[in-house]
Amino acid sequence: MDGGRLHRLGKRLLELSAQVTGEPGDLSLTPGEAAVLEDVIKHPAGSISEICRRTGFAQSHVSASVSRLKARGLVTTTTDPGDGRRTRVSVAAGALHAITRRAGRSIDETIGQAVADPGKARRAADLLEELAELLL
Repeated sequence: MDGGRLHRLGKRLLELSAQVTGEPGDLSLTPGEAAVLEDVIKHPAGSISEICRRTGFAQSHVSASVSRLKARGLVTTTTDPGDGRRTRVSVAAGALHAITRRAGRSIDETIGQAVADPGKARRAADLLEELAELLL
């Protein structure tokens, strides 16, 4: 497999993932907002500067993303008690519950729609599970 095909596969897997975890009426996140939210989930109570280091985004981009995520009720912010200039960011409890619930959904139906042959769909799901075990 070459890099181009890997890129196309990655893009297709993202599309399938969105189908599995999305719901009608969901808020749409920009890729930057999604990356910031994912970082906040992985690193609760991280500071803006820590999020910048981990994501590679500029401080202005992270601050704007956090502001938009906060306005949507997806994250909360607190002032660092040790340094009043620092803002700590955490995922909102309701958002974490919804994300966890959606992330736990089975991929079988979506893979079945993407791969019409039931035997091949099962094999694709098994291969994705094996790939996840190898790479994650």
